[in-house]
Amino acid sequence: MVKPSKANEIIRVLKKEYDIGPWHARPFRTLISCILSQRTKDETTGPATERLFRLAKTPQEMVKLPQRKIAKTIYPVGFYNQKAKRIKQACEMLLEKYNGRVPKTRAELMGLPGIGGKCADIVLLFSYGHEVIPVDTHVAKVSRRLGWTKHNDREKIREDLHNIFPSNNRSIVNSLLVTFGKDICKAPIPRCYECPIEKLCPYPNKNLKN
Repeated sequence: MVKPSKANEIIRVLKKEYDIGPWHARPFRTLISCILSQRTKDETTGPATERLFRLAKTPQEMVKLPQRKIAKTIYPVGFYNQKAKRIKQACEMLLEKYNGRVPKTRAELMGLPGIGGKCADIVLLFSYGHEVIPVDTHVAKVSRRLGWTKHNDREKIREDLHNIFPSNNRSIVNSLLVTFGKDICKAPIPRCYECPIEKLCPYPNKNLKN
């Protein structure tokens, strides 16, 4: 059984290591950026989001753009044609059902085209301040290595993490684990030889040689 005290100690160490603070983004921008980010690296997603929002900043403006124009603008994000279609559909639904506003519940967010649990949680956390832990590839990988979960299903991983961390300590978990997962706890081979939490980690296949 995972001890919350040990898990919270790991979070405390990572907080000191990475000095990551809370941040906030507008709900619509967060929503669109998350659609673009799926199966796409951050260094591609960020510039694509910037290019698109120079053309349209609201659902009202975005829905007027031709789908082909959106696809051309967000290229080379992965599956750019499919994502352009989803962006148009999501904007249409926002206008039809929510008066152009991004909804504030997980169920409603997941009802939008292209939005799964991870993206819904990202909007809830970073735009609405809800105490949730979005689970992406890095969060899932690190959580399994730390023994916080045995699951591959992200909804079950999310449930496990929410059971470990109290609501007032969830807001930073995603950002810390994503940064740590990119920096040290890499796939397929982690850099355990320079890991700040190596002594706290139960992972059996540690890479302790540089």
